[in-house]
Amino acid sequence: MIDLHCHILPGVDDGALDVRDSLAMARQAQTDGIEMVCATPHIRHDHPLAIEEIEERVDALQAAVDANGIDVRIVPGGELAQTEVDRLDDEQLRAVSLGGARDRANGRPGGWVLLEPAPGPLADGLNEAVARLTERGMRTVIAHPERHAGVDFAERLRGLVDAGCLVQWTAEFIAQAPVGEYVMGLAREGLVHVLGSDAHSSHGGRPVRLAAGFANLARVCSPEQMDWTIRTAPAAIVRGDRTLSVPAG
Repeated sequence: MIDLHCHILPGVDDGALDVRDSLAMARQAQTDGIEMVCATPHIRHDHPLAIEEIEERVDALQAAVDANGIDVRIVPGGELAQTEVDRLDDEQLRAVSLGGARDRANGRPGGWVLLEPAPGPLADGLNEAVARLTERGMRTVIAHPERHAGVDFAERLRGLVDAGCLVQWTAEFIAQAPVGEYVMGLAREGLVHVLGSDAHSSHGGRPVRLAAGFANLARVCSPEQMDWTIRTAPAAIVRGDRTLSVPAG
């Protein structure tokens, strides 16, 4: 399993407090069967971070993970706020893409970016940000839509998917959803594409776990859909495969 959304980098945002906290999160991941974690620090105005340092910080954390015998790979990424899309140059955009992928043929950014919607219900500004990212060679994963529900929520999600986006739901939220709940209907429709832990610390809050979310999702989705959700889509995202498409229902 691959965790596409995790605040495991120490001391950079509201995530892991220090390296010990990061290591404890990595151990949670290993226990759950997660083999790879995308480090996705907040890229937004209230969490100042030198984007150019992300890869170096990931390498340092990986060295600590390896030194402690934890069998988890950490790869670069970022949780890019909708409001920050236009602030980043191409190299910075590459640095925050999931897995750090780029289009090496022409030097442009490439791959997938995890995009955090603005507070409140999903709105036109998110679609506009997605369009601008598309123009710059990026595909988009929409982060934690469950926090941005409005009266036209499903319609908004369908529009984003039609624009080429994938939708990342929080694993703990999915794990706790009863089969008859609204979100599980969206899953049946094919609007739950990938899961992420969105874990921030080993000391409390959401753990670095995906398995329970996938297990609950499997109650309403076909084995073929689950294989795509658990394995095919996350692997394609971290290697920067922009040809990935949602399988037909």
